[in-house]
Amino acid sequence: LFWSQWGGKYWNAGVIDWLVKDWGITMIRAAMGVESGGYLENHQVEKEKLVEVVDAAIRNGIYVVIDWHDHHAEPHVEEAKAFFAEMSAIYGHYPNVFFEIFNEPLQESWSEHVKPYEQEIVSTIRQHTDNLIICGTPTWSQDVELAASDPLQSHNLAYTLHFYAASHKGFLRAKAQVALDMGVSLFASEWGTCSADGDGALNLEETRMWLNFLEENHISDANWAVNDKTEACSALLPGTQLHGTGWSTDLLTESGRFVRASLRGELGQGSSTVTVKQQEQQEQRQQQQQQQLQQQQEKP
Repeated sequence: LFWSQWGGKYWNAGVIDWLVKDWGITMIRAAMGVESGGYLENHQVEKEKLVEVVDAAIRNGIYVVIDWHDHHAEPHVEEAKAFFAEMSAIYGHYPNVFFEIFNEPLQESWSEHVKPYEQEIVSTIRQHTDNLIICGTPTWSQDVELAASDPLQSHNLAYTLHFYAASHKGFLRAKAQVALDMGVSLFASEWGTCSADGDGALNLEETRMWLNFLEENHISDANWAVNDKTEACSALLPGTQLHGTGWSTDLLTESGRFVRASLRGELGQGSSTVTVKQQEQQEQRQQQQQQQLQQQQEKP
């Protein structure tokens, strides 16, 4: 789901029921906005939206991620502790409820800034539940190897990996592989078919590469986003409402149709589908060819 304060019309039980029935989702991420008119200013309104989504997910028997959707969480540590204390006390006995404690830290130090905040929140949640906690990493949740080299102290943790297929390619998969090789768990709680700004041209070939990588490494994921904002990564066309039985496919964007087909197991397995290893080998060959061409051009 999109930021709660801006995409709230889809934060309801009817949408969750339809996504389970028609799209075949097994998890929903509830990205509760914190700043910019979100929880800090309207905590009761945003919390009510969240509770409806979480309750609907529990009723449908799917996983749900309670996401503190913030880019500047450290100044709000007391508010975050109070929120997660309440949510973990209420929902911590449901094994299908996960807690994501920091959406996307910006370009800041893991050890000096992000980790101390997250350790406080992890300790707060652990007073009530042993459920999975998903922990954000620096640089918009991409520097997973930094967290892996200096991990938080607790159990049942996963570190957040976010990617947008048109912007983030083999170099980010390589960082993720480093973290995996260190023995930590990753969770791709947000990814898009488009560019990192949520817009631009789709790169479905690279998206397939990423989905293969996630499957090969047993990494759970959530696509961004069930919303109708005019941008490439939205799943719905502008103005789409939920009417009775939900949305016909002609109300979905190209990204929405792709994600729905993926969840339903309807993506073709034709020549466009290659493995991550094959793609990396292809990229290496291209780099070698470019280097050879450059060397030839530099010859007198």
